[in-house]
Amino acid sequence: MSMSGRIKAEDIVYVREHAHIDDVVTAAGVALKSAGGGQKKGLCPFHDEKSPSFHVTPAKNYYHCFGCGVGGDVIDFMMKTDHLSFTETIERLAAQIGYTLRYEEGGATQPTSKRSRLYAAHVEAAKFYKDLLNTSPDAAQARELLTKRGFDKAACDAFGVGYAPQGWDGLTKHLRAAGFTIEELEEAGLSKMGDRGPIDKFRHRIMWPIKDISGDVVGFGARKLASDEEDQGPKYLNTSETPIYKKSQVLYGLDMAKKDIAKNRQVVVVEGYTDVMACHLAGITTAVATCGTAFGDDHIRIIRRLLMDADAFRGEVIFTFDGDAAGQKAAMKAFGDDQKFVTQTFVAVEPDGLDPCDLRQEKGDLALRDLIAKRVPLFEFAIRTELKKHNLDTPEGRVNALATTAPMVAAIRDKSLRPEYIKSLAGWLGSDVEVVTGAVNTALKKIVQPPSATQPAPADDAWRPNPNEPTLMLEREVLKARLQMPGLIPEWKTIEEAAFTHPAYRELRRVIDSFGTEIIALEKITDERMRQLFTELSVEPVRTDGAVSERYVFSIVARLREVLVSRQIAELKSRLQRLNPVENQSQYNEAFAELVSLESLKRSLHESAIGSL
Repeated sequence: MSMSGRIKAEDIVYVREHAHIDDVVTAAGVALKSAGGGQKKGLCPFHDEKSPSFHVTPAKNYYHCFGCGVGGDVIDFMMKTDHLSFTETIERLAAQIGYTLRYEEGGATQPTSKRSRLYAAHVEAAKFYKDLLNTSPDAAQARELLTKRGFDKAACDAFGVGYAPQGWDGLTKHLRAAGFTIEELEEAGLSKMGDRGPIDKFRHRIMWPIKDISGDVVGFGARKLASDEEDQGPKYLNTSETPIYKKSQVLYGLDMAKKDIAKNRQVVVVEGYTDVMACHLAGITTAVATCGTAFGDDHIRIIRRLLMDADAFRGEVIFTFDGDAAGQKAAMKAFGDDQKFVTQTFVAVEPDGLDPCDLRQEKGDLALRDLIAKRVPLFEFAIRTELKKHNLDTPEGRVNALATTAPMVAAIRDKSLRPEYIKSLAGWLGSDVEVVTGAVNTALKKIVQPPSATQPAPADDAWRPNPNEPTLMLEREVLKARLQMPGLIPEWKTIEEAAFTHPAYRELRRVIDSFGTEIIALEKITDERMRQLFTELSVEPVRTDGAVSERYVFSIVARLREVLVSRQIAELKSRLQRLNPVENQSQYNEAFAELVSLESLKRSLHESAIGSL
């Protein structure tokens, strides 16, 4: 395939204006809520935080995080979150809004970027596998197994389930015929080199397409159908890590579940692909699973952003584990991770050791929904699991049990929950509440509070004005008005340069003026600090109780100029005091005339400011 030329400039402008940043941010897994004044906010995807400081302005297609200082436009956001080049980002956004890009050299219209090619290969592979499951006689075993697990054709189609053929290179030949190179297929993790050339990575397996949060296929999960004698490989095999697939950052089913997770503020974490399918088919549409890896910090951050996991937005994380030893071990690990959530964390354990898929198959949809409904708080499950290790019928057993569980209660981050669990633990042990309280307090003293992991790394931001500095507030508000509502500030050119006292505000004023009558384009601001300040002030809500009107803007401009004139008057009066009116008569008279003029201007500006409110 020939290389595409440069994307036409007007097409880039079109994509930038028509790709809605709130849709792109939401697709990236950030739940947004209204912040007033046309703004939206959520938890920042670029640093770990518990309270939302990430703001989006849909009208401008800008974003800015007031926690870590990162900001930009819709293109910049996708470049950062998806680790794409500029061209790849434009191609992807254009595809999302259904716009056909034009290229300068030769008029090519096919995207050729590496990542785009990898995505395209996965789309074609998913279709290939899915078609085979529905049509190939060799897939009969796969269809039979899926049917036995409770999944009919409609269910399999909904999840894109497919079949990898038994032959050595069925998919490889298909994709090469579609124009993909061996190098691309190897990098995608779809093919590998055999003794006699390239062969398929997956053979004679049931295939589940793994999608990222935006719904693009990035890899596959595969279950073998052959016996161990025929295939010594693992029962489940997943795509290896590639430029588009990072297993620690992907949750199976998240593309289908994300809307309901954000809406219901609930996520159900299960263990396998069939468990996710079973849950969704049973009406539990918030179910997701990890892809061949442990539930880790990256997964927690993804879920937290979807749940709006802040103190004011409590949700639920429900883990399903088998009732066996391995399941209990997994639950105890989750207990440690719970401290990374503000949400309420629960455990749903099936007493007979059935996983969600088996439970649905044996006892029906209602039984699966009941399992989730009867969830137990994770703290309770973890503490009671620990208590089972001790003989509570003996004094020694109770003492040892208290010694191991008191630190668990002390570790509960939510202070309001601790007294409740102290009472519960006292009841489970058959001990006095005072005794348990004492043990928990002792344990609390031993806990060394680690530094908060939610704060961004310290940055050299001495240049940045304090947004809450009262003496600079007017300067900031006027600049915000100019960037957000330029049509409401015709008096912009009348504002004296000296009205802006902070160096960063003065520099931003010069940047704004450098564009003249042109629309200010973020990508044309070369100074990184000014880019940050530009997005910050473009997104930050204007401080007014009512609607931002032309009268209000006129008022703050007049007040800003009045403050400057007041400073000039004070300086001039000081100068007049130092001048001898006899020895420096002409200078004195000139300064006095200037003072009269400034006093008159101050009165006029004061009246304008007051009269406009």
